[in-house]
Amino acid sequence: MKSFLPLLLALTGFADAAEPALKFTDPKPQAYSLTLRASEIDPRCKSHPEVGFVLEAAGKPADTQRALVDTRVAPRGQLVIWLMAHSQPLAEKVNGYGLHYIQVAYAREWFAKLNTEPLNDPQHLGNIRLEATTGMDASKAIDIPGPDSMKERAYQLVKALAKANPPGRWEFFLTKDGKGLDWEKVIVSGASHGATSSARFGIAQKCARIVMFCGPRDQLDDWQALPSATPANRYFGYSHVLDGGWSADHYPRSWLLLGLNKFGPIVNTDEAKYPYGNSRRLITKYDVKGDANKAHGFVQVGKNPPKDAKGVPLQEDVWRYLFTAPVDEVGKPVPAEPETRMNLRKKK
Repeated sequence: MKSFLPLLLALTGFADAAEPALKFTDPKPQAYSLTLRASEIDPRCKSHPEVGFVLEAAGKPADTQRALVDTRVAPRGQLVIWLMAHSQPLAEKVNGYGLHYIQVAYAREWFAKLNTEPLNDPQHLGNIRLEATTGMDASKAIDIPGPDSMKERAYQLVKALAKANPPGRWEFFLTKDGKGLDWEKVIVSGASHGATSSARFGIAQKCARIVMFCGPRDQLDDWQALPSATPANRYFGYSHVLDGGWSADHYPRSWLLLGLNKFGPIVNTDEAKYPYGNSRRLITKYDVKGDANKAHGFVQVGKNPPKDAKGVPLQEDVWRYLFTAPVDEVGKPVPAEPETRMNLRKKK
């Protein structure tokens, strides 16, 4: 029987079904930090000053992108793409979990000029986000071609990193033909505006996971309820209850439209322990002295987070859960919270 096994595997398609796990073979294991300009990687890149997205500002590069990997840590075989300004604390944190990290220069600056939501277009902001992240011609309010989108710039960056940093094994995140990213190995994450764009991208592109800090917003849009290419159980959200986006029902509304109540109730991480009932909706009530702005940034990985008596960040388990918890382990479904206002076009 053994002699027929290779033939049987080949005929049934199982011979190469399981891709070998990623392993580092770095002779000098270390933490690598690289900075590459988008315009030097891809000459197709252009400035879009109409939305504040430029390659240079005041004579200095404005299209720098960051990449970090730590070959001293066993790799998980997943890449985190951060959709905000580079966060060194976050990069080092996810590297410590065995995750690769990149921060991409793409047209996220549009938010400062186009953050309005026409009452007659419930997908206005969502379409702008879709075009900025994918390069699809989705919105009349913005014109971002593929080479300047997050999707293409992330691919071009990873392709360049495969050559610039061989010990980091960045080629693992490319498709077999090398013509794109293998998005099923990619975690897309952001905070606030970045969390919202992460969610919108996840609806269009199937990803390994979407991690949303203090988001998503777009409270007058309804794109959050669109059929999602990324399964709903792969979305993870975390907010402080004093954040204005939470108290005004922006985030809880989005979480319900995404269908996250199918995987458990809203869980207070100050009281519950890892893995938080495998819920996808986590909150904190940590004392921020009533400061809504501080609450907005509190959930993110920062430079000086509050720590316990042993010096461990109080949110360490939460952050680890958000980025590494098995996506197939979920909590029990619960009804939508009746107190969450779903139609925010109406005044209270």
